Amino acid sequence: MADFEVNIDPAEAGFDAARLSRIDAHFDRYVADGRLPGWLAVVSRHGRIVHVGRGGHRDAEASLPVETDTLWRIFSMTKPITSVAAMMLAEEGLLELDDPISRWLPEFASPRVYVKGSALAPSTQPATSPIRVWHLLTHTAGLTYGFHHGHPVDAIYRAAGFEWGTPPGFDLAACTEKWASLPLLFQPGAEWNYSVATDVLGRLVEVVSGLPLDEFFATRIFAPLGMTDTGFVAASPDRLAAMYVPAAGRAVRNDAFGRLGTTRPDCLSGGGGLVSSAPDYWRFTEMLVRGGTLDNVRLLSPRTVALMASNHLPGHVDLEAFGRPLFAEMPFDGHGFGLGFSVLEDPVKARTLSSAGEFAWGGAASTAFWVDPDEDLTVGFYTQLLPSSTYRLRPQLRQLVYQALVD
Repeated sequence: MADFEVNIDPAEAGFDAARLSRIDAHFDRYVADGRLPGWLAVVSRHGRIVHVGRGGHRDAEASLPVETDTLWRIFSMTKPITSVAAMMLAEEGLLELDDPISRWLPEFASPRVYVKGSALAPSTQPATSPIRVWHLLTHTAGLTYGFHHGHPVDAIYRAAGFEWGTPPGFDLAACTEKWASLPLLFQPGAEWNYSVATDVLGRLVEVVSGLPLDEFFATRIFAPLGMTDTGFVAASPDRLAAMYVPAAGRAVRNDAFGRLGTTRPDCLSGGGGLVSSAPDYWRFTEMLVRGGTLDNVRLLSPRTVALMASNHLPGHVDLEAFGRPLFAEMPFDGHGFGLGFSVLEDPVKARTLSSAGEFAWGGAASTAFWVDPDEDLTVGFYTQLLPSSTYRLRPQLRQLVYQALVD
């Protein structure tokens, strides 16, 4: 996009321009040695774009460069959008955080919890309390993902066709009904586990609003915010970046994953199905850092955004103490979890230069964003390398952004 460019002298926004250039040099090294096909990063402060860096290719084999309007599969960066949708409905009085989800999704009326046994012969017991809306928003419902490979319930999900996708022909309603029939990993509220909870939340949005998830997103969030490139299908397939996976230290094209986002999926995944662009997602993060409003459009109240960006884990413990880490390479020291985002509670414990109160998340293909209300700062990073645990791109980017902030 022609207007998506640096529009303030970095020094006026408290940044050292020479230090910002270290971002480009750092990630260009990833491209030069083949670890990444291409990348794009945007840094914004006080609502003004301070830095836009990009390098490499959106499609290395076709020699197509990364452009500012390149489209990216944002995978789990879909989750904050679904969480915002749910909180919009809460603000309208259509649901409450403490409501049992079985009020709208009767398939969850009698969940059962894994106790012991193998994936083939699990022993279960009834849940002692219902799954509530806030459990979905905080990943404390007891649901899981098949790709975790860490528990018999994960294997049960895989056997049912849920690993890196959903069974062919299953729409979101069918997937939700199937997930409701599988054992929970733990009693609702007892632990944190990254899961299909936000997909179930997306189904809840559909039932409560009476709209398919893609229509709710398009009419209630994307159109008001001017997010013209975001949806479950790439707005312009020629701008969609190819997908890559690591092999022997290099990024290797993977067209099986690359087909995602090219046609309307059977299941509208509120947990990971969207395609977006850096300018579009920048508008979403700017709405969040502005307390729910952007360009005279208000989606949420400031108090709702503040609640979402607060740590909801019991006793303000961090994910390291309460959660099941995603990957050994991604410790959660100092980070809690809010309503759709990770929340930084203790920068020292997290060993990061970021501010307490930062809220963030990322996607499976190594995309990431964060919002720092204390510094009035938003940052986005885009590439297409799966999985996100391949390299420590996110902590490296934080280090590079904050070392350039000198006011």
